[in-house]
Amino acid sequence: MNVSNTMSKMTRLGMQHAGAILASAAAWVSTAAYAVNDLKGGPAVNQLNLHPAATKIAEEQQWLHWFMMGICLVIFVAVFSVMFYSILKHRKSVGHKSANFHESTAVEIAWTVVPFLIVIAMALPATKVLVAQKDTTGADLTIKATGIQWKWGYDYIKGEGEGIGFVSTLDNTHREMSDNGGPKAGEAPDNYLLKVDNPLVVPVNKKIRIITTASDVIHAFAVPAFGIKQDAIPGFVRDTWFRAEQVGDFYGQCQELCGKEHAYMPIHVKVVSAADYTAWVAVKAKEAAAKADDPSKVWTLADLKARGEKVYAANCAACHQANGKGAGPIKPLDGSAIVLDADHKKQIATVLNGAAGGAMPSWKALSDTDLAAVVSYTKNNWSNQTGQIVQPAEVQAARK
Repeated sequence: MNVSNTMSKMTRLGMQHAGAILASAAAWVSTAAYAVNDLKGGPAVNQLNLHPAATKIAEEQQWLHWFMMGICLVIFVAVFSVMFYSILKHRKSVGHKSANFHESTAVEIAWTVVPFLIVIAMALPATKVLVAQKDTTGADLTIKATGIQWKWGYDYIKGEGEGIGFVSTLDNTHREMSDNGGPKAGEAPDNYLLKVDNPLVVPVNKKIRIITTASDVIHAFAVPAFGIKQDAIPGFVRDTWFRAEQVGDFYGQCQELCGKEHAYMPIHVKVVSAADYTAWVAVKAKEAAAKADDPSKVWTLADLKARGEKVYAANCAACHQANGKGAGPIKPLDGSAIVLDADHKKQIATVLNGAAGGAMPSWKALSDTDLAAVVSYTKNNWSNQTGQIVQPAEVQAARK
């Protein structure tokens, strides 16, 4: 009976191990099905090294990295070689006896001078690079990057393109893929969760100063290929800079844990030629002029809904969902008492000033017409068929 029980237990254990192996294999196969290619300017598959450098500062940082690694490796090999040699060659079992001495002036000098020289050899090039990466003077273009839960706001405040401003949000199709458990097997895009609706556009070979701040919690603006990472702190201003030496798309992410959707704050910097940048500035200027609608203009509900749908998709759908149902702590707009309320001032105040202690950001950066359009859209979409119209003049009045 004991033998039978033992065999039964062994059989069950064997089946459990086999099941674990099969589960691991299935997980590996499913992971392989999501295989993507290296993303130029972003992460690579099975990446171990730092990102390929696109700026001189990043090149110098990588040189320092390997220089320090080399020094550490030499010290490691030297120390452990002497230690193991001493253990093997001077052990008691082969007749060696421990020496009895108090101090050696030569040894004292050696183990003081040698580490000092090593530290100096490491500190000099590191200090040179650190000082250079903190020198933001003489910038050709100054851009303010504002961290917002969970997106980035960019304002061009000095240089060509001065006055341009927009919000950069994770592409809604990628967000929907993530909300549905990730992309289907074989359909994962190379830039999954790194694609945005409005990338930060800068000219090549120009010194770009980035001023960082935040509207709610601490974020961090980081683009590894440029060798930059700067915290964005509410109520404070920090800065960093880069000079991209090649055109292309470069990616980063918020690198400060900033809330439940921290993973949905990608940074996409598009580096273009001087001519292409000038053309982009001209397009943005025209868009800005088009958005500068007369706030006294009276709109029809149909026109407001059409415009509001675009504003909602670009700025609101990521949190409140395309169906207006919200998710988790994000309150639904479909059936919301504030949205249905005939007192428009309540909803207008919410979009202008934010809500829930900053969980919903302020949208004052949007124009009066855009805000009126998105409020009207939510009041007349899904099951919210109120027939109410919010005109830009109401939003303008609420700002005062």
